[in-house]
Amino acid sequence: MRFRPAVAAVTLFALGCASAAYATPGHQPAKQWQPRPATYGVVNQNNVPITMSDGTVLLADLHLPATTDGKPAPGRFPVILTQTPYSKSVDALSYRADYLVQRGYVQVTVDVRGTGSSQGQWDSFGPKEQADSMALVAWAASHARPWSDGRIATLGESYLAINQLFTAEQRPRALKAAFPIVPNGDAYRDVVASGGQVDVGFIPLWLGLVTSIGLVGPAISGDPQGGFKAFTDHVAGAANFQAQTVASSLSGGENAYDGPFYAQRSPLVNIDKIQVPTFVVGGWHDLFQRSEPLIYKRLRANHVPTRLLMGPWTHTQGSTGAGLPAQGVPDLNTLALRWFDHYVRGVADRGLDKDIAPVTWYDLGTDKWRTAKDWMGGGVRTANLGLTGAALPGQPGGMVQGKASGGSDAVLPLPSQGLCSRSATQWTAGAAWSGTPCESNARADDLQATSYDLSVTKPMTLYGPVNAHLWVSTTRADGMLALRLEDVAPDGTANALTGGWQVLSLRALDAKKSLRLGDALVVPWHPFTKASQQDMPTSTAVPIDVEVFPTGATIAAGHHLRLSIEAFDTPHLAAPAPQLANSVGDVMSVVHDAAHPSYLTVSLLR
Repeated sequence: MRFRPAVAAVTLFALGCASAAYATPGHQPAKQWQPRPATYGVVNQNNVPITMSDGTVLLADLHLPATTDGKPAPGRFPVILTQTPYSKSVDALSYRADYLVQRGYVQVTVDVRGTGSSQGQWDSFGPKEQADSMALVAWAASHARPWSDGRIATLGESYLAINQLFTAEQRPRALKAAFPIVPNGDAYRDVVASGGQVDVGFIPLWLGLVTSIGLVGPAISGDPQGGFKAFTDHVAGAANFQAQTVASSLSGGENAYDGPFYAQRSPLVNIDKIQVPTFVVGGWHDLFQRSEPLIYKRLRANHVPTRLLMGPWTHTQGSTGAGLPAQGVPDLNTLALRWFDHYVRGVADRGLDKDIAPVTWYDLGTDKWRTAKDWMGGGVRTANLGLTGAALPGQPGGMVQGKASGGSDAVLPLPSQGLCSRSATQWTAGAAWSGTPCESNARADDLQATSYDLSVTKPMTLYGPVNAHLWVSTTRADGMLALRLEDVAPDGTANALTGGWQVLSLRALDAKKSLRLGDALVVPWHPFTKASQQDMPTSTAVPIDVEVFPTGATIAAGHHLRLSIEAFDTPHLAAPAPQLANSVGDVMSVVHDAAHPSYLTVSLLR
């Protein structure tokens, strides 16, 4: 799910002592691995038909190594498979891996079923599309392809990354490695309905993008008969899938809740089936910020060769690796070449494990790249920050390391909340407020929020997920908590680090699926099903756990760590109709006293 392609992104090398549990940047290896030079040109073969088992014809573009006369180079090469819904024929939207083709790989780029120039009806990672992935790997690996040596890798960002995971979960024998850039893991919690409200900042625009390209694609396929069939298929698909999905979500129908529909489209459900080496690229302000570390964590737990990069990016920035190379970190093309040469071509690379840290992450407080041996591992501890004092809009209360103290603070229901904040940028994939003060400073938006500040006397480094355990009362049957975690400088600049959301009526907690660090709950897991929904008791405080998405940031001495609480997150989220009816005019209060301890649980580097 992206707005523009990744032409290049970042490559992550260990920038410090590999033996340290959580190394700091600054030391370069004595001799860095160098990519081999280009030895080929690139020649294209467009609109190659590939017939699926049900007769649906998908169209592919082939990007082949070429000799100096522009003809396909003789011999067989490993193949990079890229599957896209954004039209392989539009260069501005296709993920071209010419850098790798020039070094002896073939790239096969396919319009997935019901998109671009391919026939069929699109249903976004549905069963037929996932089955197509297996057929495409078999087709590309077949000896009948004169350019294929039978070894397959996958590459691409966003949607093109997500279907890499679905492909790997089916364990095709020819697949040797994957390189997913900004993939999601849990469709419902990551992006469709974070916290239980519908994402109207991104999902409608994304569905519109795929639909519009799908209606144009058949006209440029060069096949009048096949193109007409593809066009009629796409029109039918738009009515049957896109329109119905949006209508169901906003009306409070089946798609407003988690269930089989989203489980089918969530790689984390079957992530344990993946066996191939997988490099995961993510961003702290990405649409899929929540799941990228969880994908890595599950793969590592299963002893799959894997790496995680978390950069300072929105979805669009993460897709392109904005700002790199920098601080000794080279580009993603170099890393992809090294990853594929080792795991696909089978070229021994003795320095790979030493040079590339398990986790490389950008510290949002120091603006430096750092490395780690793990995610949510032994180098992390938790701390509970209790809410204290009286908080009014524009006048923060406090947070202390310890128990909360008495208070009950109202959260005003203002639809403008969130509008001038990094949330608006993040949840439009970088389209709103990018590069403006609204993205970089939440100070103005905080005037509408109920906030709590922790005075930081010595540097503290957040690294991992966060949970807000809040006692909340309300005047209506429902409402939503929209949380923002900020690094506030002495001059009042409020740098938003991450956020979390929770619909009150969907507060039920599944303890078995929740994640803990030691005894501390850090990733609460809510079912978000209709069966789990329960109205709030009027004017009675109940405990609500709010999942705040993970972050990595050092808060400097003299700064404040701020928790801001609002009732809206515009333009990110909107309540489905029944939920809206139950929350109009709602005034929530956050209660914090000895009987109702409200606190923030943060993950900190030791």
